[in-house]
Amino acid sequence: MPYPEKTANRSAEPAPSSVASPAPARATVAIAFVQGMLAGLQNSGRDGSRLLEQAHIPPAILSDPTARIPVDRYAELYNLINQELDDEGFGLFSVPLRTGTFEFLCRAIITAPTLADAIERSIRFLRLVLPDLAVRLASTREQAHLCIVETRRLTIGRVFAFEWLLRLLHGVFSWLVGRGIVLDSVAFPYSRPEHADDYSLIYTARSTFDADTLTAAFAAHLLELPIRRDETALQTFLDGAPGRLTTLYRRDREIVQRVRNALRSALPVSLSLSEVAHALHFSPRTLHRRLEDEGSSFQTIKDALRRDVATSSLAKTRQAVAEVAAELGFADTAAFYRAFVRWTGMAPAHYRRRLQAGGGASRAGGNATD
Repeated sequence: MPYPEKTANRSAEPAPSSVASPAPARATVAIAFVQGMLAGLQNSGRDGSRLLEQAHIPPAILSDPTARIPVDRYAELYNLINQELDDEGFGLFSVPLRTGTFEFLCRAIITAPTLADAIERSIRFLRLVLPDLAVRLASTREQAHLCIVETRRLTIGRVFAFEWLLRLLHGVFSWLVGRGIVLDSVAFPYSRPEHADDYSLIYTARSTFDADTLTAAFAAHLLELPIRRDETALQTFLDGAPGRLTTLYRRDREIVQRVRNALRSALPVSLSLSEVAHALHFSPRTLHRRLEDEGSSFQTIKDALRRDVATSSLAKTRQAVAEVAAELGFADTAAFYRAFVRWTGMAPAHYRRRLQAGGGASRAGGNATD
């Protein structure tokens, strides 16, 4: 039975007026993503105004290249277009991806033992249903490369088609392993679009253009991560999917950022979930749920923050490893050592030596996806 096509129910729960600083701005997306999503619908001669209005997006906004819309409205429009066309590929490809394709992709890969196995299963699945694009995985000892290439030149919404498939795969793979997969870099096979600034929020700040092939690079050791989701988790995940993926694993998620800022401000004190919840005027249970709605968790955010600060300190300062550990609130250097190996696949000293040998901090810090 196909999953229900509805966006996730995300109840509004503003903080009390006593909070000293205002909440971060609501996550938004550039109007170019909406235009790309509508390209197939318009190519078929259909008017998208009704769907835009259903998603509470004024149709007139499409003519403003600087306009932005809330990401949850974008997610709602995503599902509405899929339903209208009975095509989860937005009418962009030679063969439609009928409603339920995303569900069965998830079901095909959720029983894989590791991320590498899940990616390989995804590649085989997409080969059956999406003949216009081919996905490949290549890896060296240090880096893995997820590549997307055209097998047939795309003529409708080409830029969006690449943006969409990479976002879909990155979001699903991150969800499967229970953590945001940090993309070290992405090379896109087209000229830099006007909305490219959004790429740092969605993919990585290290985005380049005019490549022959879309290539997304990430640390090879992540391929060994175990799949942490089961059938019960999948049922919840499919509620509001695939549009809901657009709200997950972004760098501008509101509650994620508020938690990250609270943890950062408290260093070297290591705050608990209850302490952060109290500071943000939530109950611990509500904070846990809100983070889950944004595709994250308290421990994931804490690990990502510590990883970012640690890699930045090792790359940009001469601080001793013990000093870095203390500044991050670790009880001892051994605990920091174990955590750093888990985050990066190597010891802190090895990480610093590799950066020095490479002449800089090409992979250090500033690129977390909590």
